[in-house]
Amino acid sequence: MSPAGQTRGRKVIVPDNIYTVILAVACCAVLATAAYVAYMCHSQYGTIFKIP
Repeated sequence: MSPAGQTRGRKVIVPDNIYTVILAVACCAVLATAAYVAYMCHSQYGTIFKIP
């Protein structure tokens, strides 16, 4: 018997809160990156959206 056949019927139960935390961390990372880019553009170029 192979080990893969023994675990095939079992399902791993993961609480929904873990997925919520992962989603929250990803959203915070995107927002922090956007805020950093906007700050750096404003500090170096004097404006955030400048069209040359």
